[in-house]
Amino acid sequence: MRMIPGLSALMDEADAFLIDQFGTIHDGAKPYPGAAETLRRLRAAGKVVILLSNSGRRAANNDRRLAAMGIGPECYDASLCSGEVGWAALRADPPEVLHRRCRVLLFARDPALDILEGFDIELVADADRADLVMIAGSETDRYGYDALWARMAAAAARGVPAICTNPDRLMLADGALHPGAGALAEAYRVAGGTVRWFGKPHPKLYQAAFLLLPGMPHARIFGVGDSIEHDIAGAAAQGCRTLLVRTGILAGAGEAGLSAEAERFGVRPGAVTPRFAW
Repeated sequence: MRMIPGLSALMDEADAFLIDQFGTIHDGAKPYPGAAETLRRLRAAGKVVILLSNSGRRAANNDRRLAAMGIGPECYDASLCSGEVGWAALRADPPEVLHRRCRVLLFARDPALDILEGFDIELVADADRADLVMIAGSETDRYGYDALWARMAAAAARGVPAICTNPDRLMLADGALHPGAGALAEAYRVAGGTVRWFGKPHPKLYQAAFLLLPGMPHARIFGVGDSIEHDIAGAAAQGCRTLLVRTGILAGAGEAGLSAEAERFGVRPGAVTPRFAW
């Protein structure tokens, strides 16, 4: 794998960057050192910077969180998240259960349900009453995987449809890795439930980004992130070039672990850098 010290090494090769957030430019609470300055320097160099997140909430919530960390609008040209893209897609083509009052079993890190704004919904706590399972985030760090799976298993057995707006299978919380919302959604699918996915590595989030880059060759666009499964595989599938940062979920992986991860998902990052820095 090509090792580079920072993004300045890519200036002759890239016109735009699709940059992951959690694990790449911040740790969920604060930016990584130099990340905001690197974003500003990319824009000053004439590159288009689009933040691409698997956040299950709507864009306004995500942008407020970034601003609170000191990553303001001057750091990027656009911010796209899976929750916003999912909301737009559901408004355009809602599943049958959302054509009427819908009882929703929600999995998220907070009780807000902005992803279903505009629909007639009722939150329920019992899988036996649910018409729809909404998987927008994971709290396995608080309650454990088994407890959360037990809450949704009966809905999967009944064939209740699910929507996942955060496909991340791993999440970093308090310095430790835990099963993410995507792990719960995949278990739901395996158990017989149907899942509609929004977010990396699935194509809709990338398609939304390409609409902001009309006519730009995908080979001049770099997908940047800390996950081979989501950031690297997702961007590569769209014909983009890729840069893996060694923070976030792969921070503790050695070279053997990194190679194993690449083999597992059938894709190798085009370049690797220790952290998101200039």
